[in-house]
Amino acid sequence: MGRLVLNHSSNIEGLIPILQKLALNINIRTITPAIISRVKGRSSKLIIRLSVKTISGYKAIARKGRTAQEVFISTDLSKDELKNLLDVYNQS
Repeated sequence: MGRLVLNHSSNIEGLIPILQKLALNINIRTITPAIISRVKGRSSKLIIRLSVKTISGYKAIARKGRTAQEVFISTDLSKDELKNLLDVYNQS
């Protein structure tokens, strides 16, 4: 079971409940939401996509409206396994 690091006072609306569910997976070590930024495009609902591989796992981008937030996920899962897991939580 993983740990969700909450060291920012603000996060994208609806992101934390999804990350809490994701942290319950046995293969996830830590999940750290990071920088929030404004983007040009618009996303009508909250979507989390994998971006790049990091030393300890992957960086994901959470988007909702004109806001994007980086999320660092420390895990031993492969990119496809983590993508499938995120797709399940993006649906709910």
